[in-house]
Amino acid sequence: MPVKIISPVTRLNGFWRLDVKIENHRVVDAFSGGIFFRGLEKILLGRDPRDAVYLTERICGICSTAHAMAASLALEDAFYIEPPRNGIIIRNLIFGADLLQNHIRHFYFLTVPDFAPGPDRPPFAPRYNSDFRLNSAQNREIYENYMESIHMSRAAHDMVTIFGGKIPHNHGILAGGASAPPSGDSVRMFLSLLSRVREFIEQKMVKDAETLAEVYDDYFKIGVGHKNIMAYGMFSHPDKKGEFYFKPGVIINGVREKLDRHSIEEHVKFSWYEEAPPLSPEEGSTQPDTDKPGAYSWVKAPRYKGLAMEVGPLARLIISGDYPESYGTMDRILARVYEARKVAELMEQWALELEIGKPVFTPYDMPSEAEGMGMVEAMRGGLGHWLRVGGGRISHYQVITPSAWDCSPRDDEGKRGPVEESLVGTPVEDPDQPVEVGRVARSFDPCLACAVHVIDARGKEKEIEILL
Repeated sequence: MPVKIISPVTRLNGFWRLDVKIENHRVVDAFSGGIFFRGLEKILLGRDPRDAVYLTERICGICSTAHAMAASLALEDAFYIEPPRNGIIIRNLIFGADLLQNHIRHFYFLTVPDFAPGPDRPPFAPRYNSDFRLNSAQNREIYENYMESIHMSRAAHDMVTIFGGKIPHNHGILAGGASAPPSGDSVRMFLSLLSRVREFIEQKMVKDAETLAEVYDDYFKIGVGHKNIMAYGMFSHPDKKGEFYFKPGVIINGVREKLDRHSIEEHVKFSWYEEAPPLSPEEGSTQPDTDKPGAYSWVKAPRYKGLAMEVGPLARLIISGDYPESYGTMDRILARVYEARKVAELMEQWALELEIGKPVFTPYDMPSEAEGMGMVEAMRGGLGHWLRVGGGRISHYQVITPSAWDCSPRDDEGKRGPVEESLVGTPVEDPDQPVEVGRVARSFDPCLACAVHVIDARGKEKEIEILL
C-alpha cells in the first residue's frame, strides 16, 4: 500500500503534513500532522489579563481579529462586562472586514490554483498538471478576477484599519467594547470601501465559485467526512443579548441539538504532549513530550461529546438555514463564498446603525480572581479561549482553534479527525500528482499556525525533517 507524504502542504497558513495511504487509486487512510509550534499560551501565564487580547492576536496574522474577539469575550465573561451597543457594532464591522479579506484570499489564492492552471510563471508554476477542466475562456476570466481580488482583499484590510487602527493585530477590539468612536467621515469611508468589495463578491467571486461548482460537480460527493458539524454563533446582535446573526448549534448524525459549551474536551493520545485523559479546556495543559510513542502531530484532538466535529462556513450556513445539508468539498468552497456575500450585506446595515457621539466602551474594574470563556466563530469555524485569573494575573489559558477541530489527529479512541475522515475515499488519478488530496484538504481553509501549540525549548534537541 503506497504512502504519499505531502510535507509541507503549500497554499495554506502555517506548516502541515499529510500522509495518505493510496490503494487502487483511492485514499484508504490519512494522517493530519501539525509540524509547527505555538507558544502564546505559555507566554500568557503571569501576564496582566488585559494583555490577552493583544498577545493572542499574534497566534495568527490572517485571522488576528478573531483572537481579539475571543479574548475580549473571555475577559468580559470573567469580569461581568457589558459592552455598549456601538462597541458591539464596531467589533462586528472590524471582524467582518477581516473575514471578507480572508474569504477572498482563500478562494482566489489558495483554492483556485487547484482547479485552474493560471499563467505558466511563478507563483502559478511549478504545479501539478492534472485534471484541469475549465475551457480557456473560463480560465482567463477567473484569473482576471484573481488579479482584481488582490485589490479587493487590500480594500477589506483597509476597512479594518478605519476602526481598528492597524492590520494585522488591530487595536480596535478590546474587553469592554471598542477603542475608536465612529465619526461621519469614518462611516462614509467604511461604506465606500465596502461597496467596492461587496460588488466584487456579488458580481465576480460568486460567479467564479459557481463556475467551478458546475465544472467540478463530482466534488460535491468527494471529501465528505463525519457529517457532524458545530457552530458557536457569529456576530453578536447589539440589541438582543445572547443572540447572533449566524446561529449556534450542533448537528450530529443528522439530528440538530443545542450547543452545550461544557461538552468540549481535548484528547492527546496521538499528539506530542504528556499523556493525559481527555480534559476540558478549563483543566487542560500544554506539556510537550517530543518522544511520545505513536504521536504524529502538535495539534491536539478536540472532541464534542467524544465526537470529531467539522467547523467553518459550511457548518455555520447549514445550522443557520442558509445552505442545504450537503458536506462535500465543493460545498465548503461555495459556502465560504456565499458567506462572504451575506456578511458584506449585513455590514452595510451595521455601519448605518452606528450612533455618532454614543459610547463605544464600558469602563470596568479588574478583579484579582476570576475565570471566563470566550467562544466566537472565526473565519475557519469555532474558536474558544478559556482563562483563569489568580492574584490579578493569568494563571491558566487555553485556546482551541477551528483548525484544531478540523485538522486534528486521531483521538483516544483512534477515530480520525474531520480532514482525515474527509480524505478517505478520495480518488487519486496520479499518486505523484495528488491534486485531488489538495482540493479536499484546502476546502477546510486550514490554518496550522493557529492549531499547533508549543515545544519546551529546554532539554534535548529534536530534529525534524521536512520532506519536499
